[in-house]
Amino acid sequence: EKAINLKKDLAEMQEWMTQAEEEYLEKDFEYKSPEELENAVEEMKRAKEDVLQKEVRVKILKDNIKMLAAKVPSSGQDLVTELNVVLENYQLLCNRIRGKCHTLEEVWSCWIELLQYLDLETTWLNSLEERVQMAENLPDKLDAVNDALESLESVLRHPADNRTQIRELGQTLIDGGILDDIISEKLEAFNARYEELSHLAVSRQIVLEQQLQTMRETDHMLQVLQENLTELDRQLTSYLTDRVDAFQMPQEAQ
Repeated sequence: EKAINLKKDLAEMQEWMTQAEEEYLEKDFEYKSPEELENAVEEMKRAKEDVLQKEVRVKILKDNIKMLAAKVPSSGQDLVTELNVVLENYQLLCNRIRGKCHTLEEVWSCWIELLQYLDLETTWLNSLEERVQMAENLPDKLDAVNDALESLESVLRHPADNRTQIRELGQTLIDGGILDDIISEKLEAFNARYEELSHLAVSRQIVLEQQLQTMRETDHMLQVLQENLTELDRQLTSYLTDRVDAFQMPQEAQ
């Protein structure tokens, strides 16, 4: 009777493993939305816990069959053979569910990381847009133009590492057919805004550089002119002080 019960337990265990495999490993998931992906991750976590909880039952079943085989070798040997098959299938099921759970957790982590990088770069783009707007309609003063140019250039020196991460993470998920529509839409919008603002910022930078160069040249010319006028004023004042008649001086002094 004990052998019959153990055989029944083995059959039930094998049936449970078959159902678990069908439910957790043979489903085709498309993950077209973050909610679907998150739900799949949570489901696989529960599946892993459920399978691992059966480990105690498997161990008890194993011990009981070995005890029976030791006492009654004739009836226990067949059970040992069936047990080995169940143990092998159970270990395989555990490994596959662990593997799928780990994969889904990695995919979810990849998605969250992508969102974080997009958020960082969007913040940078907002800052770039703000600096570009501040560089418009500036007062006609050298300091104001120079400050605006330095401010814009400091933002443009932003490293490209984050954009590289966005491209690689996005492509990895898209290649896996995961959230591909949503990610493609996000990347397309981000890249379009990046290209537009970058082009606008570089154009504004060139204008400011040209404006600054012109203002510096004009400022230099005014400085030279001021120095010449000061020298001329000094000479004329000297002539007047010495009561020199203008007609006695060179033509330029007259």
